[in-house]
Amino acid sequence: MALKVELKPKERIIIGQVVIRNDEQRTRFFIEGDAPILREKDILTAASADTPAKKIYLAIQLMYLAQDPTHEHETYFQLVREFINAAPSALPHVHEINNRILSDDLYKALKAARKLIAYEAELIENAKRV
Repeated sequence: MALKVELKPKERIIIGQVVIRNDEQRTRFFIEGDAPILREKDILTAASADTPAKKIYLAIQLMYLAQDPTHEHETYFQLVREFINAAPSALPHVHEINNRILSDDLYKALKAARKLIAYEAELIENAKRV
């Protein structure tokens, strides 16, 4: 079964190793086959990875899009160690991400990393109040 994708004007999508940018009008197309796909709203650039949790998300994103995700494992685990040392309360979120990575479900690992980013934002907000 094909995946139906609708792109807004000027919206980008990554399919495999290729970035596709839509033209001026809304477009619908169908993707058949197996390739990693990320819509623009889910893409994080190196420049926008400005917090530790976002850097973890970026490492997972690179794993998801890579032909060999193991190249990013060392970076990912170093970032996670540093994050847990700074915020041990984030361990349940990291466990969820790790379980997704170990079960080779990198797309769901990305979704779990979004929760980690939200949790990090809560921690920062709480720290500002104190």
